[in-house]
Amino acid sequence: MSSNKDEEDEIEKSSAPLIEHLIELRRRLIWAIAGFFVAFLICFYFAKSIFNLLVIPFQWATRWAGLDADKVDLIYTAPQEFFFTQIKLAMFGGLVLAFPIIATQIYKFVAPGLYRNERRAFLPFLIASPILFLIGAALVYFFFTPMVMWFFLSMQQVGPDSEIHISLLPRVSEYLSLIMTLILSFGLVFQLPVVTTLMARVGLLSSQALVDKRKIAIVAAFVVAAVLTPPDPVSQIGLALPTILLYEISIWSARMVERRREEERLAAEAAEAEGDAGQTASNAGTGSVS
Repeated sequence: MSSNKDEEDEIEKSSAPLIEHLIELRRRLIWAIAGFFVAFLICFYFAKSIFNLLVIPFQWATRWAGLDADKVDLIYTAPQEFFFTQIKLAMFGGLVLAFPIIATQIYKFVAPGLYRNERRAFLPFLIASPILFLIGAALVYFFFTPMVMWFFLSMQQVGPDSEIHISLLPRVSEYLSLIMTLILSFGLVFQLPVVTTLMARVGLLSSQALVDKRKIAIVAAFVVAAVLTPPDPVSQIGLALPTILLYEISIWSARMVERRREEERLAAEAAEAEGDAGQTASNAGTGSVS
């Protein structure tokens, strides 16, 4: 009881009038926007180098297809296309680099309204979210982008016996859109354990409900993969299978949360029963003395 009272007092001390909340929100937004702007400028300065780094999976796919990886050509068909591609790349990279700053500012804004135990529970998810996003992005970069590009390159007609030569010459904007779509799709899908664990922690979801909806989730995984990825079977299956695996991990994570919650409940009941027994013994001792 005293612990809950202390936490309520802590929340009460952190309460503030509306105008102070708006001032705090403005300050956090300024820090977040400033962090994104600095990261954007850095990424724009190195935009060509970053783009060349993103082309490396295409070179791997070219090598897998038995072609000359040193002659990878990308084109742009409008004078301003590559410039706007660099801006888009800088915005995407700036958002990724500035995410820790943005997430920290969001956490600092909402933290005063949370209990101490809620802050301790929320912080691990704040750390796990970017890590899982980076794992998904790495999977795209090192495996799925080369696989997708190899699939597209296999459709070329470039052999000496071909009467009509059909070769792949991707536009820089389309290639960037492809790899950004894959990275965002996998990054968001890899947040599934974080979201389901948070929902299980607050009681909005249970592991049994996840188990009961497993068949629906498998179908939904392929539907979402078809919507988020390019219309080729390699990328669609490549996104659907990790989604199903992450769903199974989410079930396990929800069970762990429920088990921990049950242990905490039993410990609290045991402590309460022990306190009641101590109070009864104290009252009995007082009665015998009197």
